[in-house]
Amino acid sequence: MDYADFTHFAALDIRAGTVTRAEPFPEARRPAIKLWVDLGPEIGERKSSAQITEHYAPESLVGQRVMAVVNFAPRQIGPFMSEILVLGFPDANGAILLARPEANVANGARLA
Repeated sequence: MDYADFTHFAALDIRAGTVTRAEPFPEARRPAIKLWVDLGPEIGERKSSAQITEHYAPESLVGQRVMAVVNFAPRQIGPFMSEILVLGFPDANGAILLARPEANVANGARLA
């Protein structure tokens, strides 16, 4: 195992949010869903492209809680600008399951 210095972890800004909108992303090279996530009043709504189609349909994601890295540089994915990295874990087959905060955590709450 490689060990990271705590400063590497502290440099990541990981926040809780709620999906406000989700759409299929057929233009993506790998199956993906476009997400719009409310990250609270300080950050606002940000967009992400997430390769989560094995376990989720766009219509099931609205209102779902997620965790996201908000301080990576935006990344152009086809015609879509992804502004945050929504976090998840691979299942036994490598399909991603979303990492989720507890429901009572406010949008924009920072992982401590």
